[in-house]
Amino acid sequence: MEDKENLKVLFLCTGNSCRSQMAEGWARNLKSDCIEPYSAGIETHGLNPNAVKVMAEAGVDISGHRSKHLNELRNIEFDYVVTVCGHANENCPMFPGKTKVVHAGFEDPPKLAEDAATVEEALNCYRKVRDEIKEFVLRLPQYLT
Repeated sequence: MEDKENLKVLFLCTGNSCRSQMAEGWARNLKSDCIEPYSAGIETHGLNPNAVKVMAEAGVDISGHRSKHLNELRNIEFDYVVTVCGHANENCPMFPGKTKVVHAGFEDPPKLAEDAATVEEALNCYRKVRDEIKEFVLRLPQYLT
């Protein structure tokens, strides 16, 4: 029997620094049997060190990731593009062919952490979103189809 090709899924956010990176990391860690994950931004803001830290706490290493602009992946035909923030959803470019765009919005950890009194309180904002993204990824690919 021929192996079914994994779904190519792009997690897209504004700056590819936090939420989309977490989603790519979770998908690579939990769903590599059925998803070939990518992440990018409509801008690049660099990899958020707090995102790296809280993902490492959960056993997922994204320290080797880098912030990528969507244009770097333009030669890949994605099955799905998942926008993980409102701004990316509102500014999502058109994708050719079979690509389906799905929105799954998550709060912005840096924004949530702005008023945190301590480093630990700030990290808890990242942990909350990390865990929400994990729950979303666990429902893939069924959630998409």
